Amino acid sequence: MEEQIFLAFNIIWDFLKDWWWVIIPFILIKPFLFLYLWWRNGVWLSKLRFILLEIKPPKEVLRPIKAMETVFNGLWHFYDPPNYREKWFEGKMQLGFSLEIACFGGSPHFFIRIPENLRNLVESTLYSQYSDLEIIEVSDYTKYVPQDIPNKDWEIWGCDYEELKDDIYPIKTYSKFFEEKPEISKEEKRIDPMSNLLEGMAKFKPGEQLWVQIMAKPVSHLDESKDFIEKGKKEVDKLVNRPKPPVPKPIIEEAVGILVTGEVPKEAEEKERAILPEMELTPGEKKVVSAIEDKISKYAFECNIRFIQLGKRDVFFSPNKAIPMGFFDLFGTADLNGLKPMRKTITKVHTVWLWFLDIRRVYVRKRRMFRNFIERLSPFFPSSGGTFILNIEELASLYHFPGRGVTAAPAISRVEAKRGEAPPELPTE
Repeated sequence: MEEQIFLAFNIIWDFLKDWWWVIIPFILIKPFLFLYLWWRNGVWLSKLRFILLEIKPPKEVLRPIKAMETVFNGLWHFYDPPNYREKWFEGKMQLGFSLEIACFGGSPHFFIRIPENLRNLVESTLYSQYSDLEIIEVSDYTKYVPQDIPNKDWEIWGCDYEELKDDIYPIKTYSKFFEEKPEISKEEKRIDPMSNLLEGMAKFKPGEQLWVQIMAKPVSHLDESKDFIEKGKKEVDKLVNRPKPPVPKPIIEEAVGILVTGEVPKEAEEKERAILPEMELTPGEKKVVSAIEDKISKYAFECNIRFIQLGKRDVFFSPNKAIPMGFFDLFGTADLNGLKPMRKTITKVHTVWLWFLDIRRVYVRKRRMFRNFIERLSPFFPSSGGTFILNIEELASLYHFPGRGVTAAPAISRVEAKRGEAPPELPTE
């Protein structure tokens, strides 16, 4: 027995000694493809020009928040996924845009960063819903601060966000923000969820800045890795305890079986019982199922969200980070979903054994956060991850133009005068 084991060991050893190199390509193929695709993407992106557009709302925004949902419905047509040749040989990738709100010393501004060749699509989509907007190309505001933050003069604090549950569960949207009017019991007043953020920004002192960024890239159920529609349907079936439908028998075979045996097939009984779990759902469970079905019924974007607070050290007030954090907390519910700071990227560390390295680790996180913001990169670049799916209703809840009901509205950069068309009788020659 021992001789047989020794002989088998020798055979295996001789095989590995002569053919060990065959294993190496299988080990290295995945990192090689990752690095190759990263290189090709970089070459392709270097040929594109991105521009930053400032959007100045009119003095009176009379359009409902749903108008912004229509805007994102139009911007979904950024969707243009590369085919195999474009991806692996040209380095083409799906493009998106960056929605940004930046506050400079108490004055909030709205921005959108896009590829220059898609400017006409963005402007026409915005003007179709907000005809009185003013859209101008501006230089990147992130370049007006030192590029080595944090340093001896400037401080920074920031974090990325992630969802509390799987992204097929929706966050709280604008249609759920209501306030009862005590004087009229049956009437309710719509609350603008953005008021918390903008009113907090309006209280910033000169030298303090707050940047909020929502990066969005359109996705479709055609993307196998992002098939959120199929995933949502499976979750609904799971919640209602709906069994998989049996393979149907031919009608003639089923009819003959009933005539011969006089019994109803088990499949028919199971079909009847399959309806019962849905009828037994509680109102709260029905609400969850309905919310998931509503989410997957609309166009969606792959998103990542972050904010950074920065300023000179003599004016930097760390508790102001509670303003954007409170804003994002508004969109959470106990039964559905919500947003929370991502522990892996927040510019603070929680360790016990490596406390002597905390200062350096915090510095590295701050540098990475600042770089990812100004270069509009995903949280774990160049690796994937840190993103989640939001549909157009959720995106409109997080980014839209406030009306005069927001008390901070005077501080917002707005169009000074309403644009008008030329009189029809004006001579053209």
